[in-house]
Amino acid sequence: MGVSMATARTWVERWERQQERYAVDREERFTVIADVVEHIVVGRADPLLLDLGCGPGSLAARLAARFPHAEIVAADMDPVLLELGRTHHADAARYVDTVVGADGWTDALQLGRPLDAAVSTTALHYLTEPVLLRTYRALASLLRPGGVLVNGDHFPPDAAACSELTAHVGRRRSERTGGHACEDWRSWWGAAARDPELSDLLGERRRRHALHGGSGGDERVTVGRHTALLRRAGFAHVAPVWQFGDSTVLVAVMGDTDGLSAPAGT
Repeated sequence: MGVSMATARTWVERWERQQERYAVDREERFTVIADVVEHIVVGRADPLLLDLGCGPGSLAARLAARFPHAEIVAADMDPVLLELGRTHHADAARYVDTVVGADGWTDALQLGRPLDAAVSTTALHYLTEPVLLRTYRALASLLRPGGVLVNGDHFPPDAAACSELTAHVGRRRSERTGGHACEDWRSWWGAAARDPELSDLLGERRRRHALHGGSGGDERVTVGRHTALLRRAGFAHVAPVWQFGDSTVLVAVMGDTDGLSAPAGT
């Protein structure tokens, strides 16, 4: 069920443009996530990073370029996106086929040592609160003291009356920067379905979605609820470090925070 380099490049490039409709200031959000990771891994020769819901490797590829000596593990359940990533961004990460949040999902990662950072972007919003809590607890058990979870996504504000306002600000920003001129998520998948080179992978995708109930929708879990779940899971500190509209980078830090104030190993 492999795809050619040319096909992978075409669909990954279209994916990048399509996602600009949804992630406000997407490239800046990627950069902020990498900035946080940079602060955490200073002085570490071979940091270990986990990309949750990696899709076709968009974030993993950017992290690999920024941290060429890092070991990056990229996890997703979508066979189409995983194969596109494995082909187009083959050197960026070790891609793992697993259902984030499912029972035993971390076994497939085969990490072998504690994580320095787990990162995610526009990927965890479909998880319900019970699954989020289970996922956060699993990540807390994998991260080293002082390690971080960095999640860039759309988080509605805790004040429900402000949710339409933050969403509107984000939409207007996307319109000004040309994001809404791109194809949307549905049209991307519709076009991909007509590519014969992807037909076997798409068949497997349909089978998995039927088995797992699909990827769900946006659960609209607020920043405050995420913070509460992260603290229950064992993270000592939680804070947003960047926001535009409801697009936010939320950082959760494990107990020993020495790595936040001084380079590791000093």
